[in-house]
Amino acid sequence: MALIALMLMGTAFLSAGVYLLHRASKLRRTGVIANARIVRHVVRWYKDSDGVKSKGYHPVVAWTAQDGRTCEYESMFGRGVVKHGFGLGAHVMVRYDPEAPDRFTIEGWESKAPSLAFTAVGAVLTVGTVTALIVRLVAF
Repeated sequence: MALIALMLMGTAFLSAGVYLLHRASKLRRTGVIANARIVRHVVRWYKDSDGVKSKGYHPVVAWTAQDGRTCEYESMFGRGVVKHGFGLGAHVMVRYDPEAPDRFTIEGWESKAPSLAFTAVGAVLTVGTVTALIVRLVAF
């Protein structure tokens, strides 16, 4: 039963990592670049496994899309501190999907590291548990 739980956790991590990497890749290929401004930060509180609370800052950016629409969206990526150049009122570049502007990245804010970590941990857990399950099945 523990192996099944590990495999499910692994596939969840792997799926999330692959989704985030695919999303970033698609935006790099087909996204439109626009000048934007940080209009506020949404503060979200998180608890780690030990119950320790920490906060993450998610910038909300506003820009005008190619078709004239006014866009204002919160980044799905938060950080524990607001990096230099990303404070309230800062001018930044966004790359967005013209068909769905809520899919966007803020140049310099988001990092590939979390997506790569999710993918790597998910792959290790998934491959490891599948291997362990096969070994158990063959041994019986």
